[in-house]
Amino acid sequence: MKNTFLCLLLVLCSFLTACQKPEDVAPPSKLLPQEKMVSLLVNIHILEAQVDASALPSDSARALFLQQKKDLFKRFDVTDSTFQQSYRYYAVHDKDLDDIYKTVIDSLGKREEKFGVKPELP
Repeated sequence: MKNTFLCLLLVLCSFLTACQKPEDVAPPSKLLPQEKMVSLLVNIHILEAQVDASALPSDSARALFLQQKKDLFKRFDVTDSTFQQSYRYYAVHDKDLDDIYKTVIDSLGKREEKFGVKPELP
């Protein structure tokens, strides 16, 4: 499920970036550095996996995810708006987003290896 989500997200980003040239987009005033984006995205994907595994009804799972994501942003001292603006900026600069997601995928893969988690097969 996680890999499907990542693939869908990358495809969506590709469509979004096709409409605008990277040089046309100015960075937001509070652009998050790539390293911080990687850390946030890794934690968001782990949070999604934990909520998916909780077997809660979908409305409860969504509420739990949103609350925990809010707590995550607070821990990282980032607002949702700053995260969204930074993500949009990196999405327009698709090479940057590719680099970010390569690192996210590597980090998640290393965590799977460390904890002995095997990815689900379709």
